[in-house]
Amino acid sequence: MTDDQGCDREQERRPLGLNLLTGLYAFFFLVTFSTVGHPFPFMGRVYTGSVAQTLVFMDSLISLYLVIGLVKRQCLTWFFLMGYNLLEIGNTVVNLIAITPAELERFVGERVDGQGVLLNNLIVVLLILLLTQFIHRHKGYFTNRRLLLF
Repeated sequence: MTDDQGCDREQERRPLGLNLLTGLYAFFFLVTFSTVGHPFPFMGRVYTGSVAQTLVFMDSLISLYLVIGLVKRQCLTWFFLMGYNLLEIGNTVVNLIAITPAELERFVGERVDGQGVLLNNLIVVLLILLLTQFIHRHKGYFTNRRLLLF
């Protein structure tokens, strides 16, 4: 084995951050897909029935695309990740403003702590912002310039 082969292997290795990011979005895909049949809050409204199932299906397809794009290190996926995360932040903020704890109680069927919902969602927004910052700083991980995944 020569030093040149070692350098080539080092360049081909996937960065740990990209592996962790891929695992995280795979987990997001599984969590999203597991919500089929439950009410789905989106942009200030809580959807149920076939509309909620369609929204969950579309969100699952987007999440799956992001996972495959991360695996393939596609440049276009970087832009989709940034947009998807910003949409998730916006959706969370709009839902916090528009959906009252009383409305949540009607869908959940039990008492909902309004302060707990607020705190949990603000923590989620902060974590997604930090995740988005990480993705933004590591744009160089996305080296596949092909437009299509397959």
